[in-house]
Parts: sequence; structure tokens; C-alpha cells
Amino acid sequence: MKINDHNALTPYTAAINRYDEMLYRRCGRSGIDLPLISLGLWHNFGHPDDFKNQRKLLRKAFDLGITHFDLANNYGPPFGAAEENFGRILKKDFHSYRDELIVSSKAGWDMWPGPYGNFGSRKYLIASLDQSLKRMGLEYVDVFYHHRPDPKTPMEETMGALDHLVRQGKALYVGISQYSADETRKAARLLKELGTPCFIHQPRYSMLDRWVEDGLLDVLEEEGIGAIPFSPLEQGVLTNKYLHGLPEDSRAIRDGRYLNADSITPALLAKVRALNEIAARRGQTLAQLAIAWLLKDPRVTTVLVGASRVEQLEDNVASIRNLSFSEEELKQIEAVLRS
Repeated sequence: MKINDHNALTPYTAAINRYDEMLYRRCGRSGIDLPLISLGLWHNFGHPDDFKNQRKLLRKAFDLGITHFDLANNYGPPFGAAEENFGRILKKDFHSYRDELIVSSKAGWDMWPGPYGNFGSRKYLIASLDQSLKRMGLEYVDVFYHHRPDPKTPMEETMGALDHLVRQGKALYVGISQYSADETRKAARLLKELGTPCFIHQPRYSMLDRWVEDGLLDVLEEEGIGAIPFSPLEQGVLTNKYLHGLPEDSRAIRDGRYLNADSITPALLAKVRALNEIAARRGQTLAQLAIAWLLKDPRVTTVLVGASRVEQLEDNVASIRNLSFSEEELKQIEAVLRS
């Protein structure tokens, strides 16, 4: 494990013009506006990663107007590391800016051994958030999610736990992730009955993974729930990284857990190259096209991106400069996606 230099950067003062360029969108029927681009700490914020680079990413994000930082209990490696590192950075750089930040965390995937460290029981969710708050050095998170549906625990128990955490003051808002349209409708009803509305849904959604269009987005609109798609770039597939094949340093080669090299087929690469040509005609990178394509739908509140370098983050944020699509462009994109 590399040794991180926690004091290598000079003291941080946020850019005075940090809100001048970023665009914000109302999250469902809540009182909160979120930046069109949010930063996720799923990758690149574990203990083996460069702490100095983590600080640079978070500083640049805030200077660009990104106010929302998204975490989960098991982001790492090891589990909990991303929250620990975020907590250190928060203390060093963002303590005086806490009220300008939306910090979210989640629980629902495996976190600790035994029968009480996974899925959606009241015991797990409450214990997990207590641990997350300690790791980040926070009194509350702005948003707490149930990270995935639990097929065995009654949804009444899971939603009751989320409501309880809001009433305890440990979370201001609650959300769900990867729930189907029917599950989302039921969760929204249960939370509404408890008096704690469902604030936001975090589904996997990209140009190459469009399951949310089969009813979920309609439910979110009906229920007044925001949407924050994750993996908008399909773990790097919708960037220039794979235009010429599989580079040795790509995630598909290094780590096959989330993107398998076998899935990068010639047919997929042909599709990606065609999309890249459309992006070039629009004066965008492929990543910018993929993000803008999601944000064209007003039901999408914000897009959750990850970054390993400041330059990647800047490129992603630049997507908001061109969010409009002509009918011809949309037809061309649709033809490629359905090919």
C-alpha cells in the first residue's frame, strides 16, 4: 500500500466564482437544487489511492460548482476507506463550507461479516449510518440511500428505518437505488405515509443501459422524485479510452469486477466509434455527449460521474455547455444505439 502525504497541499480557499458556470436543477418536488454534475467516490478514493490526488479532485469539483459528493459505506478498498478519506479532506479543506455541500451515503450491500451487515434490515441501516457518520466526522448526511432492494426484508421495515434516521436528525433526506418502477412506487407510498418523502433515486443509466426508460422515469416524475444516474459512461466505455481497442491500463484489463474485457466486443466498439463521430460534429468529446444525452431529459436531476484525474472532471463538467440536441442528432444517436 502506498504511503499518502496528507499535508502536501497548501491550505484551501474555495474559488469566489464557483457558482458562476455550474447549472443546477430542482430535485423532484423537494426544495433542493443539485448541480447537473455530481462527483461520486465509488472509485479512486480508497486507501491504496493517492490521497493528494483525492484532495485535488474534491477541491477542483467544488471550485467548478459541484456541491454534491456521493459515497457509500463500502466504497474503498477496503470497505469504509472512501468515507474515511473524505472525512479527512472535509476536515482539512471543507469544514467551513459544510452548509454549501450535499453529502450522501448508502447502505445495502455487504459491509461486515454475519447476518446483520447486508441488505435492508432496520438494524443494518441504522448501524451502518452511525458508522458512516463517525468515519466522515459528520453529525448528519444530507441524503441517505438504501443501496439496493432487499427481497427478504419487508419494505415497510426498510422504509421505516429511513424515516427513523431522518427523525433522529442523522439524515436530512432519503433515497433509494436500483429499485424497479413497481418497487419505487411502493417505497414512495410507504415513505409518504410515514411523513418522509422519497427525495431521489439512483439508478444505473447510460446510453448503453436504458432499463430506466421502461417505466421507472415515469414513476419518478409522477411521485416527484429526483434521479441521479450512476455509471453514465459505462465504466469508461463511453469515453475515448476504448476507441482503438483495449489499452493495457484500462479498468477492463486491470479490474474485471465492473467491466469485463470480454464485453468490449467489436460490435460495441463500432457503436462507440459512431457515437464519437456524432460527438465530434457537436464539438464535444464522447463523454460529454453521453452526459448531455442523459441531461436532455428534465426528469434527470444530476449525473453522477467519477474521476481519477482533474482533467477528466473538467471534461465532464464541460458537457453542460451544450445540452441541446436537434431532432436529426437524436435520430442519428438512436440509430446507432439500436444497431
